[in-house]
Amino acid sequence: MNANDVNIENSWKQILAEEFEKDYFSKIKEHIVDDIKSGNTIYPPGKLIFNAFNLTPFDKVKVVIIGQDPYHAPGQAMGLCFSVPRNIPVPASLKRIYKELKEDVGIQIPNHGDLTTWAKQGVFMMNAILTVVKKSPGSHKKIGWQEFTDNVIKKISDKKTGIVFLLWGNFARAKKPLIDQHKHFILEAPHPSPLAGNGFFGNHHFSKTNELLIKQSKEPIEWQV
Repeated sequence: MNANDVNIENSWKQILAEEFEKDYFSKIKEHIVDDIKSGNTIYPPGKLIFNAFNLTPFDKVKVVIIGQDPYHAPGQAMGLCFSVPRNIPVPASLKRIYKELKEDVGIQIPNHGDLTTWAKQGVFMMNAILTVVKKSPGSHKKIGWQEFTDNVIKKISDKKTGIVFLLWGNFARAKKPLIDQHKHFILEAPHPSPLAGNGFFGNHHFSKTNELLIKQSKEPIEWQV
């Protein structure tokens, strides 16, 4: 397999070209194809697997939010961590992100969960695992995706400067060693899930992110969606 076989935005295609040619990436594709042949439904739909990359080209990345794996219920996964399409009920974790957003920067809580507007402004929202089997959370955590996405994080760290990484929860925090802290900013908090308690609240990550961007003469993020 090579980069031309992957439906991904051109700047990412060039940055990640060597990854697409590695054996592990071919095995990811084989595993997904085998799952589909076995009658399994895979989320997100094929055209949305690289949605985070397609909406946020490499040269536009200013902020990185790392999720775990996609939503596994029908219609939810859209290739952006924490985000769901407009016609889908807002998941619990995103409701709590919105609550913190309102408390932090005064934004009115929206009636939908589509975070595409963030992505288009340079917020790269990548799950560490890019696919999942319907109603089977974590089902693709061992097929090779994490090798790929760890390398994505390393590429961002190596080739860019001044990126704000938002690491929410232990899973995301475990990616910290991949990031050069001398070149980038890392903001950490507990996961926004209700299962993680209330530690997420009061982190002020949205205002802090914009302060860090402004200090670098970068456009702040308009967090209203």
